[in-house]
Amino acid sequence: MTATAPDAPLLVGIGPDDVGPVVRPAARMAAAYGRGLHLLHAFNWAAMSAPAVSGTRADAEKLIAQATAAVRESEPDLPVTVEITEGSAVANLVRRSESAFLLAIGDGGMAHCERCIPADSPTVQVAARAGCPVLITRRQPPPQGPVLVGVDGSAASEIALTWAIACADRQDARLLAVRVANPDEEVDEAGDQLRHLVVRCVAGHPDVAVECRAVRGDPGEVLVHQSRSAQLAVVAARGDEPWRGMLGAVSQSLLYHAPAPVIVVRGVSGPPDGP
Repeated sequence: MTATAPDAPLLVGIGPDDVGPVVRPAARMAAAYGRGLHLLHAFNWAAMSAPAVSGTRADAEKLIAQATAAVRESEPDLPVTVEITEGSAVANLVRRSESAFLLAIGDGGMAHCERCIPADSPTVQVAARAGCPVLITRRQPPPQGPVLVGVDGSAASEIALTWAIACADRQDARLLAVRVANPDEEVDEAGDQLRHLVVRCVAGHPDVAVECRAVRGDPGEVLVHQSRSAQLAVVAARGDEPWRGMLGAVSQSLLYHAPAPVIVVRGVSGPPDGP
């Protein structure tokens, strides 16, 4: 199965604080794309003493039950499977992501964290290593603004654009495409290139209202600022390496600082499919 196979589920990493902020948005997205939902909770039994194992297993089952109930409240007809597994949450999620449509995880509160975000944060590690696009949710619900996408002219950002267009269509939202002009590039020229690309990519989604903006500035700072009024931000993992590798500077900026949920697009070569 590939990451875009019609029966690939939307994978959700479940932690103690993720039932509301992660499960419900993931359920809505899975329903919008006609996908099933796979809830996964991982913990390290080997690191615990024997008396603690049974209690932790019971806690894990309770957490999964709460997550399943939240799905039923949000999307009663959505197919749901569950899994409790031993070991590293990051390793398990990265492995399962190879056969997932999309992976949803919480941000651990990093969008409102004033200290430096450690590179070994589970959210950062999953976003950098997953084999499919990753949705990073936030603890606070976003405004009903546009779907924001950053476009830099690379092949990877064009794939991110197709994902953003599909999300805007299925969420009945406006699309805001932003390109930050290079130092040796005129803003008007960058704007023309952006509009031509968006017109071509949006052709199959005639109901999506589109706004294109070309500006100067630091790409990460510009997109974080624009994300403050967005319901979702979409960005390629990195412009020059769409398949694997760590996160680029712009995707890191959005992951760390954008108040909106973020989809980091990786592991795919085209737009999302579905009914």
